[in-house]
Amino acid sequence: MHQDLYETKKNNAGRSDMPGICEPAAAYARKTQERIYTIEDIYALPEGVRAELIDGKIYYMAAPSRTHQRINGELFFQVAHYLKSHGSKCEVYIPPFAVYPFDDDKVYLEPDLIVVCDTGKLDEKGCHGAPDWVVEILSPSSRGRDDVIKLNKYYLAGVREYWLIYPEQKNIAVFIFDREREDTGLHLYSFEDVIPCSLAPDLKISLKEPAASADSGAAAE
Repeated sequence: MHQDLYETKKNNAGRSDMPGICEPAAAYARKTQERIYTIEDIYALPEGVRAELIDGKIYYMAAPSRTHQRINGELFFQVAHYLKSHGSKCEVYIPPFAVYPFDDDKVYLEPDLIVVCDTGKLDEKGCHGAPDWVVEILSPSSRGRDDVIKLNKYYLAGVREYWLIYPEQKNIAVFIFDREREDTGLHLYSFEDVIPCSLAPDLKISLKEPAASADSGAAAE
């Protein structure tokens, strides 16, 4: 990961202090372009073409892999089951579902999973404002965008917790942005761990099973 951007410092407990978030990440994200795109350009894309918009730049999204879908499906199932069984007012969504983190027309995102507890932010178009929890599953094509550019955007928008899942390395980077918590900062886990979520004290996620299923499927092929 990009430790030069995160500027994290490990303490004796193994957790890291709050990453040094940089805004804008222009030096990393921007290439020279004549046109600044808006959300209307996203709406005008042909049916079936998915893309995100960050600071007026369009990033086209590749179709997710089988492993990606296994992980995201299991994650959605566990979160949805927890919310329903606990009578939570929070709602969970997976793509295609739009997030408009800022009150402008130059940022449009489609995370792999979001949880929103303030349902006043939701309408038929998507989530207007920061979700409470955002998860992105990285692929070779999304590295740099998910773990640098979008990390900055989610932090600035007010997302409380952000997960980056690395399927190839089988690890998870959990960023807790809520400065009122004692565990604010970056926490690293593997797929062997049971991973807590700060939204609820007993909400814990296991990705061991989908990872094992993906491995067995690859071996069979």
